[in-house]
Amino acid sequence: MTQPVDMVKNPSLYAATLNNTLLSATLWNASVSPLIKLTFSQPLKPATVITSVTLKGNTGNVIPVLATVTNGDSAILVQSMASLAYLTQYTLTVSKNLQSASGGNLQTAVNNSFVTHLDSSRKFPTLTNEQLLDKVQQQTLKYFWDFAHPTSGMIREGSKHSPDIVTSGGTGFGVMALLAGMERGFVNRTEGLARIQNIVTFLKDKAQRFHGAFPHWMNGASGAVIPFSANDNGADLVETSLLLMGLITARQYFTGADALETNLRNDINGLWNAVEWDWFRQNSQNVLYWHWSPSAAWTINLKVQGWNECLITYVLAASSTTHTITKDVYDNGWARSGAFKNGNTYYNYVLPLGENMGGPLFLAHYSFMGINPNGLSDAYANYQTQTKNHTLINYEYCKANPKSYYGYSDSVWGLTASNIKDGYTASSPTNDQGFIAPTAAISSMPYTPNESMAALKFFYYVLGDKLFKDYGFVDAFSLDVVKNNGAWFADTYLAIDQGPIIVMIENYRSGLLWNLFMSAPEVKSGMRKLGFNGPAL
Repeated sequence: MTQPVDMVKNPSLYAATLNNTLLSATLWNASVSPLIKLTFSQPLKPATVITSVTLKGNTGNVIPVLATVTNGDSAILVQSMASLAYLTQYTLTVSKNLQSASGGNLQTAVNNSFVTHLDSSRKFPTLTNEQLLDKVQQQTLKYFWDFAHPTSGMIREGSKHSPDIVTSGGTGFGVMALLAGMERGFVNRTEGLARIQNIVTFLKDKAQRFHGAFPHWMNGASGAVIPFSANDNGADLVETSLLLMGLITARQYFTGADALETNLRNDINGLWNAVEWDWFRQNSQNVLYWHWSPSAAWTINLKVQGWNECLITYVLAASSTTHTITKDVYDNGWARSGAFKNGNTYYNYVLPLGENMGGPLFLAHYSFMGINPNGLSDAYANYQTQTKNHTLINYEYCKANPKSYYGYSDSVWGLTASNIKDGYTASSPTNDQGFIAPTAAISSMPYTPNESMAALKFFYYVLGDKLFKDYGFVDAFSLDVVKNNGAWFADTYLAIDQGPIIVMIENYRSGLLWNLFMSAPEVKSGMRKLGFNGPAL
């Protein structure tokens, strides 16, 4: 038979405070030098205190503490012997071995958690805005200059991928990044030209092509396809588009009459003209298909349909002078006869196109690294409104923080595709797992300059010791200690996330890449054919 608790002898916890703040459920923003006071219903036996009180970190590590009795032995003061780590969860437990002066054991064990505050000190000296943008562009460029494949100059997929895996789309971004670097004086023009020529020569002479299109991944030394998935071992038309966007931009940059620049332009034209865009209609359908495999043909059978990151694919297909598509393919395939329209309002912003809440922010970046959305419209949307409102919806969602992730704010925002803890996901307001990718906010600078600059400054000055490394900002992070089991900062970089940072900052600063790509006569003609209007056309 269970003996009843002797309420006279058996103590209970009356109150718990941390630096005079009530400690009940998990407490956020606690001091790294906490003073915890536990008040009990009656005096305690001091000899049982030190063995009953334990403070542990979120990995289970025991933190040495000093525990002393006070208030006539009816309270315990707990202090850590050294400062605690920032932004870390700690759990204070008091076991039932704690006894009252009269010998009764604690009625209910104490188990309270708290999370220490973020280290808000500035990690780097203050720069002007222009100096900060220079710093970020120059540091990020190292991914595309120092970390490029040593044989081909092609851009590696990611810092933790096999070193021979290079990416077609990421290389297109890298070429545009190099152009920005040359214009800013971070890279010598002669050396930059030689690097881009090396890439183009590799693509011309070694890289496998399928009806003129390149694979998603290839070996950076041999040019052989590296399958992206079981049946994705041939042409990737979207990756080819991102690659050619960069190469056409380079062709427009190197306009010199000397042999080196003339040869580069000719080689780029050869690659550009060889892509059989119309063949990817798969038997003349009014839509483009994303993949084709030499062993599995059209098995993947994925149509390139909007709204997503693939506008550039239809623009280049329409712009081709050798294998063009008609406007019907754009209207029926990409626009799905208008079915890709949205028109709903989120956070007081109307979204013309695309999925609920806009989707991940890379949809507003990839195609628009070359296509200038300012003043651009067609039968379906105003693209200045589309890109800006998509970004503002993402920003307002993070500010509102409906899932209550710690750290989200007007300075910590930006959901897009990135590495996350133990995986990879396309983060968005409808797929929010608590991970912020620096590329999302920073690459949106042409659309939301004030909001993006605020985020950039927070990422650099406050989180910079964790975020800003060898190749610029790491891929993603989470400040939510509780929901994501500890604050997390990636130690990886991805080409498709680093590239837009440099390019879109440059488009914000000077419009360089927009002006170059939109100056291509084929692009002007192709976009007009699709019904686009705008000052750049």
